Amino acid sequence: MAEDVNTAVEVLQKHHLKITKQRRTMLSFLCQRPDHYTDVTSLDAYMRDFYPGMSHATIYRNVKEFEDLGLVEQQVNGDQARIKFQCDFANMHHHHFICRNCGKVTELTMCPMDFFANQLPGAQIEGHRFEMYGLCADCVAAGAE
Repeated sequence: MAEDVNTAVEVLQKHHLKITKQRRTMLSFLCQRPDHYTDVTSLDAYMRDFYPGMSHATIYRNVKEFEDLGLVEQQVNGDQARIKFQCDFANMHHHHFICRNCGKVTELTMCPMDFFANQLPGAQIEGHRFEMYGLCADCVAAGAE
């Protein structure tokens, strides 16, 4: 976990962002569960417990900066935003399988875009996200439905 926080701090320094206690605390919180998405509201509550004067706007601005730098990955479902610490700094382009029972996130390194790009001749694809949902092997073995 400390190594992950240090890697993230190096990214912040590389982009000339100030290394604050609050940013370190946010990164430490996210590193505790690198294979799960966390509601941004949970991060907000956690941070405001430690830093009562910290505004919601500051927390959300930092989340946006972390996302822009590739430190966190964001998932939006309706009006609920969830984030997780970047699981693979060496392979920034990847996709996920998310267990709908336990919430564990598994990195998928194969990209389905080759298949879809062939179906869109002449199109200019500017980005994509791909996530699969279901039950992980552990939850299937435990009989989850």
